[in-house]
Amino acid sequence: MTAERYLIPAAIHRVEEEIKRSRFITTVAYAPTLAEARDFLATMRAEFADASHNCWAHVIGPPGSTGQAGMSDDGEPHGTAGRPMLTVLLHAGIGDVTAVVTRYFGGTLLGTGGLVKAYSGGVQLALATLPTVERVPSATLDLVVDYAAITPLQRMLPAYEATIVSQEFGVDAGYRIKLPLEHLDAFQAALIELTNGQAIIEVAASD
Repeated sequence: MTAERYLIPAAIHRVEEEIKRSRFITTVAYAPTLAEARDFLATMRAEFADASHNCWAHVIGPPGSTGQAGMSDDGEPHGTAGRPMLTVLLHAGIGDVTAVVTRYFGGTLLGTGGLVKAYSGGVQLALATLPTVERVPSATLDLVVDYAAITPLQRMLPAYEATIVSQEFGVDAGYRIKLPLEHLDAFQAALIELTNGQAIIEVAASD
């Protein structure tokens, strides 16, 4: 579980180009798990079932991470499609990304170098205009504090980019707080200090 922030695809994005009468359609999507990468690939294969090839590559996790990277030439000569695509993804500065390059063969052979250029170029072309958002791993905390701590607690929230999800007032004040995972330890330490160790803190979830 990493607290690292990084860019991810904001939406499914597609570009198309023609190279020596072959159509190359590159589709890029957000896929934070292997299962979602496989689902996206299955969707692309169904959409382009009549294509000559549906080559793919994916990087699961932060940008450049190879632990769950994958690729396939899908019938193209070995090393001419999946590997060049993956190389582009690994150096793109984007995480949790899957790319599928669909080829409709146009009758003219491109040669090994031509294929490498076409497949890597398709991914580069798609990434150049890909809309991205920042992935901010977050944690959700359930807190119970006494009433004297309410105002100081609310004042300290902005420093940790924390927001109140819900609140409940009974004998004590209960809060559900969401904040970036990277601030979790510091926030808990500050709250314990603020309340002289009286606050009840439970991590409800993290992503």
